[in-house]
Amino acid sequence: MAGKIFYRERRKPGEGSHQARYMVVAVADVNLKIFGKHLRKCELDAIAEGIGAELKALPRGPKHEMDDEGDE
Repeated sequence: MAGKIFYRERRKPGEGSHQARYMVVAVADVNLKIFGKHLRKCELDAIAEGIGAELKALPRGPKHEMDDEGDE
């Protein structure tokens, strides 16, 4: 069984900034230690590919749907 890495997007990484946008929230069935606080998607992809895990994005709650509409 492949493990899973659950991640979410940071709330306010900064408009146009080059800051890492994702944060690992949990892992399941994977022996993994993560030392970085924020990661880029390409870094998450590389970690998942390296250990044979699946990446799962956590959905945002209904409270944040209004924030997303205001950003567009």
